[in-house]
Amino acid sequence: MIDINDLDKFFKKGELIPAIVFEKNTKTVLMLAYMNKESLKKTLETGYTWFWSRSRQELWNKGATSGHLQKVYEIYGDCDDDTLLVYVEQTGAACHTGSYSCFFNKIYGGNEK
Repeated sequence: MIDINDLDKFFKKGELIPAIVFEKNTKTVLMLAYMNKESLKKTLETGYTWFWSRSRQELWNKGATSGHLQKVYEIYGDCDDDTLLVYVEQTGAACHTGSYSCFFNKIYGGNEK
């Protein structure tokens, strides 16, 4: 466990860190978003996901307007402390398109030859 005031180790390489969001019940990768130190701190404080919007240049609380919230259960840092894996319980769709997961565009695999 990490002290909420000691988040600097995740931001040694830059101001943003990728966060892979994984639904704990369906075992589905929902999305990839970016966190800065403030959004990670807010996520740890509130128990719901907060991210940094690179396009809008602002913090956003996932699901705050849509109601499709992500309740955080666990967060893991990778071996290099430069990527996060966020286990959540998803309410509704995770993707802004209305899809449950952002990963629905298959580009390879299955029965293709």
